[in-house]
Amino acid sequence: MSKIRIAGVVKESITDGEGIRFVLFVQGCPHRCPGCHNPQTHDFGGGQVVDTDDVVKEFSKNPLLRGITFSGGEPFCQPAPLVEIGEQVLRLNKNITVYSGYTFEELLKMSKADSNILRLLQISDVLIDGRFELDKKSLNIRFRGSKNQRMIDLKKTLDCGGETIYTFE
Repeated sequence: MSKIRIAGVVKESITDGEGIRFVLFVQGCPHRCPGCHNPQTHDFGGGQVVDTDDVVKEFSKNPLLRGITFSGGEPFCQPAPLVEIGEQVLRLNKNITVYSGYTFEELLKMSKADSNILRLLQISDVLIDGRFELDKKSLNIRFRGSKNQRMIDLKKTLDCGGETIYTFE
């Protein structure tokens, strides 16, 4: 068990990935994108510190959940506790979606200095990447805020070595 700084949770969401999802909003974000949907998550000293096991216990209460979504803030600023939560979620046969203001390519470079970044990518199913860009904002794309953001099927992308855009079931 470890600690994670979070902004909060949404116990049931249909807007943060496919199916009914438990959304964990991490606290702290270096991007500070103009027009961000969650500006209250930017401050690295804000939010509250919780036990990772408590997050998993709360997640486990709802058998209807398809999976967990890590949002923020910037999840890849706290990859180690998210890996811990994610590995427990996988044991429950649920999936993982993770949002990041970093691109997939940036995360791969960053993973050379922090192996937890690569591990979080490896255990996640979908990565929604890229900074929110206000001039590319769209209400007509699923699960993303701006048209530059990609939904990457991480399993296929990491297996084949080339970007694979996620396709909906």
